[in-house]
Amino acid sequence: MISAQSIPTMSGSSPAFELRFRHLFKPGRAFAFPCDAEGKVDLGGMSERCRNSYFHVRTVVGSEVDVPRVLRLDRSD
Repeated sequence: MISAQSIPTMSGSSPAFELRFRHLFKPGRAFAFPCDAEGKVDLGGMSERCRNSYFHVRTVVGSEVDVPRVLRLDRSD
């Protein structure tokens, strides 16, 4: 399993899905952001740091990270 880089999440309850960008050159590294089932992130609910990271990652798709995948999170605690 890919371990996602720790990035502040949106405020509120835990998301059921995450948008994950796997790093192309660093095996096991990824960027992950809370999202809905369609991969839409709540930009307004993100911290400024998280939003900036998200925008940066979107600009390096194909050169540093793979296209994103929507993953369902296991919420059984």
